Amino acid sequence: MRLRETAPLTGTATPLTGSAEQPAAEPPTTAAGTGATPDHPDDPPRYAPEWLRLREPADAAARAHDLLDPLRVRLADRPGRAAHDGLVVHDLGCGTGSMGRWLAPLLDGAQHWVLHDRDPYLLHFAAVGTPRSAADGSRVTVETRRGDLARLTPDALTGAGLVTASALLDVLTAREVGALAAACAAAGCPALLTLSVAGRVELTPEHPLDTEITLAFNDHQRRSGLLGPDAVSTAAEAFAAHGATVRTRSAPWRLGPDEAALAGQWLRGWVAAAVEQRPELREPAARYVEERLAACVAGELRVVVHHTDLLALCRPKGAAS
Repeated sequence: MRLRETAPLTGTATPLTGSAEQPAAEPPTTAAGTGATPDHPDDPPRYAPEWLRLREPADAAARAHDLLDPLRVRLADRPGRAAHDGLVVHDLGCGTGSMGRWLAPLLDGAQHWVLHDRDPYLLHFAAVGTPRSAADGSRVTVETRRGDLARLTPDALTGAGLVTASALLDVLTAREVGALAAACAAAGCPALLTLSVAGRVELTPEHPLDTEITLAFNDHQRRSGLLGPDAVSTAAEAFAAHGATVRTRSAPWRLGPDEAALAGQWLRGWVAAAVEQRPELREPAARYVEERLAACVAGELRVVVHHTDLLALCRPKGAAS
């Protein structure tokens, strides 16, 4: 399982790798033309923190806030937890830590964030940038763990009160998602998994190539067994099979003139992934990108990139079946 934060929406020939939104087309799991640069052939790919910083405000605006109330209720009712006990949060594929920066200040009580990623470079940024206080002023602490999500076991989540991830599900396989659901269920902790690509993009004004590029991009997302746009439905089924209550909400990026830099990066990555999947699109796609970028610079392009957030409320350990 590839741990990553997300990168450009295309995942192959552009800024970074990502997943749900990324200019690189999230599907990518490695750097594929995204600017990831390992220092050694055996090192994990490095995802540019610049891309992650660029998309962070759009991510924060898109995440579904209405999933937080049921999450807070579950966290408040954790069995065997005294009021003074802190919440242990495992953030998978944390990247530069955008999930922690968004969520920690929205939850009350002391928190300890365990940040997981394969890339030590990103883990450094994530640890430094994690908020140090919760919504009520309680202390927030942090530790980092370098590793591959494929090796995530229920034991790794011992004591966890919450598992989170951002733009991760769509770059996993069905087996990996099943393992994640099983680990959360065994730990008896809820999972908040945000910003998975939904396979739908709306661009205004419309263009004749929009649909063709969208379809090619979605096929690219599904390559090599990755779930891509099917990730949320697969995850919902996997968590439900373990007795979890699952809720999903729309979490779209809405990009206009104020987000032109992000829209431009996303567009390049999105189209690059489509062309990688269907090389015969190369020439028309080059003209398409040129026209779209010109509209973006002129403030005339609007983009909605659809994502889905998922909250899985697993049965607490010891709860009746």
